[in-house]
Amino acid sequence: MKIRLSIIKLILCSILILCLHNSNSYALTSNSITPSVIIGPNFADLAEDVINSVVNISTTQVVSNNDSSPSIPKDQSIPDFYKDWLEKNKESQKKTFSSLGSGFIIDESGIIVTNAHVIKGADEIEVIFSDGIKLKAELIGKDIKTDIAVLKVNPEKEQSLKALKFGSSEELRVGDWVLAIGNPFGLGGTVTAGIVSAMNRDINAGPYDDFIQTDASINKGNSGGPLFNVNGEVIGINSAIISTSGGSVGIGFAIPSNTAIDIIDQLNEFGETKRGWLGVRIQIVTEEIAESLGLKVNQGALVADVDIPSPASRAGIKAGDVIVSFGGIEIKEMRELPKVVAQTKIGSTVNVSIIRNGKNINKRVRVDRLDEKELEIASLEVDLADESEYIDELGFALSKISASMIEKYNLEANEKGLIVSGINSSSDAYLRGLREGDIIIRIVPKPVLLNVEQFIRIIDIYRQQNKSLMLLHVKRGSNMIKIFPIKIN
Repeated sequence: MKIRLSIIKLILCSILILCLHNSNSYALTSNSITPSVIIGPNFADLAEDVINSVVNISTTQVVSNNDSSPSIPKDQSIPDFYKDWLEKNKESQKKTFSSLGSGFIIDESGIIVTNAHVIKGADEIEVIFSDGIKLKAELIGKDIKTDIAVLKVNPEKEQSLKALKFGSSEELRVGDWVLAIGNPFGLGGTVTAGIVSAMNRDINAGPYDDFIQTDASINKGNSGGPLFNVNGEVIGINSAIISTSGGSVGIGFAIPSNTAIDIIDQLNEFGETKRGWLGVRIQIVTEEIAESLGLKVNQGALVADVDIPSPASRAGIKAGDVIVSFGGIEIKEMRELPKVVAQTKIGSTVNVSIIRNGKNINKRVRVDRLDEKELEIASLEVDLADESEYIDELGFALSKISASMIEKYNLEANEKGLIVSGINSSSDAYLRGLREGDIIIRIVPKPVLLNVEQFIRIIDIYRQQNKSLMLLHVKRGSNMIKIFPIKIN
């Protein structure tokens, strides 16, 4: 009996000890739980390998302050000593401005890439290497439209330069890690990391905008520096930031390597760029314009005007056409066309697919070189009587282009079309941007307007066809030509 009682006590004690042990173990376990640590990539090896190929760029610009110099009457003689004093005073009034930026080595012979805006207006350019060596640089060429410049330095005998390699920006994806190295605020080689926030950004910096957006910290002085992928390849050139304070807020932009490589090669070889030229002015295909033209989707580039002569005019491309493919490359957005044309080999003949009156048409275009065109403008004498008529349902008045209209609105003598001689500020046309003094060349895709009666007849036909919109081919001033979608009813 005593033995049985002892066994029972032993069992109960064991259970109690076990419970206490488990309780203490749980408490220790629960108290010792630590949050999981997310470890990011280590860029130390990558940075060490490439940082010496990134340089600082310092520019100097000398500006004469002529405003503060005393003026001397031309017909008044003055003593020679005073003339000498004035000359010395002019020299002392010269001001020197400096700026800082970044760049990187692309060839061991001393070829360096930076932004065009970094060396803008520079009288002297100095490149500072990571080891402290300073060398004068020569500008080989620059391209304002893509903000790229190529420099050349003559390395010292004992100096060994390491060139960076370009990677393909086409392989980048949103969320990929990237590394930026530059010279923020003149502090010297600084490394920052981030991810690709977006691709193909258009920030209205130029006609070929196609930026990589990153949240890697980019500040003043980083301009011209490289943006690397995790393989240590240059996939972008840091170019711009969006900031209200001048410092980084996590929105930086880089020129994609696939855009930069061709420009750099041309600048290095020719000292300038040689771009393809089509000779059209284009605009976005909005939903309303797409509906009016009978398009299923609002994509492509709407031709607002065609230069004469030009590759486009010779191929038969007309205002109102929508370019949907160029050289086999689909044009989904308007801004894609200038870039594709610019990159096309000069002198080559390509297929251009357009939509006209709802039909697909193929054209063969021989691409010329941009800025190598001579516009032949025929001189026409215009002396027409004023015939102004207010179109109530549209809210504006139209008139033939007479001598008095040419004088009143400062028009060219060879203008074609009808002039908007008045407009109701509450009309749909006004709200969509039409203004007094605008010239309506045609209703797309109809012929050039010769008189107001022709304009009204076309509108009547549109009403019979139950069309709610018309496209007005409009010229404003000497440069702006645009297509306006205007409601008929």
